[in-house]
Amino acid sequence: MSYPAPRYVGDHGEVSATFRPMTAPPDFVARPADTDGSGRATGTAFHYLSTTDSTGGEYGLYRVDMGPEESGPSTHFHKAMSESFFILSGTMRLFDGDRWIDATSGDYLYVPVGGLHAFRNESGEPASMLMLFAPGAPREDYFEGVTELAGLSEEERADFFRRHDSFFV
Repeated sequence: MSYPAPRYVGDHGEVSATFRPMTAPPDFVARPADTDGSGRATGTAFHYLSTTDSTGGEYGLYRVDMGPEESGPSTHFHKAMSESFFILSGTMRLFDGDRWIDATSGDYLYVPVGGLHAFRNESGEPASMLMLFAPGAPREDYFEGVTELAGLSEEERADFFRRHDSFFV
């Protein structure tokens, strides 16, 4: 196996890196219908670390901070991209197409294109993970659009999932 062909043709490099501190606010928060009893909505916070736009389509990297309420998609697959999960904190249930695994800090799951998978926070505690999609896709539209699914017809929902390369089984 060899390295890919060069894509940068300069001789001295360039200043082009971006930095995002851990303290940056989330880019989008999906709020649940209920609260955790504290009077504040918890929900899922999405941090758009590297988007398809910012990486030129190479990949998308997102930090997903889930609240203590049960949440996460059912079993599905993608036809155009792989997906990887790296657990930062808490316990996340990951489905690898064969079995459910209670994944904790430092655990990692790679799902190739077409691989069945799912994830859920069923712990009753907050959990945080990194999600990597390769090649990149406009997942921001997916994360934000999922909150609007209840108001869509079955046909509109099916079209939404098709457009976002998500095929549920």
